[in-house]
Amino acid sequence: MDYDLLLVQVRGLLEDESDFIANAANFASFVANELPDLNWAGFYFAQPNGDLLLGPFWGKPACTRLAAGRGVCGIAFTSSRTVVVDDVHEFADHIACDTASQSEIVVPVRDDGGVYGVFDIDSPMKARFSDEDRAGIERLVEAFTASVRSRATAN
Repeated sequence: MDYDLLLVQVRGLLEDESDFIANAANFASFVANELPDLNWAGFYFAQPNGDLLLGPFWGKPACTRLAAGRGVCGIAFTSSRTVVVDDVHEFADHIACDTASQSEIVVPVRDDGGVYGVFDIDSPMKARFSDEDRAGIERLVEAFTASVRSRATAN
């Protein structure tokens, strides 16, 4: 996968829009349409009580609210690190929103104040996400957060 090209494309997609939700929606759709073998891609954003609330996404309807620290998303959020799961059925605390999902990657979404959400991607294939995918997807998420940060400081 050419993540350098995807990075240029996603920056171009987000650069002229100032609305956070519109950029998050387009980002999720972009990732889902550009990366092969996915069945879900989207955001969960932190709430004051620590729960993660569903944000813009691409795919089947999803779990709306995830309890603080639970599941792959909760662990990525509380640990502030990317979590890759090759087989979700072997992950003890996996929360199944789509039974077709076999593997998952969750990347923390952060700004200068810390982690404020996660970007979650599911695949119907086991072991779908390589180290190259992890690094590339982290760069894409950083481009998303940079576009949001630049809007906040420019306005």
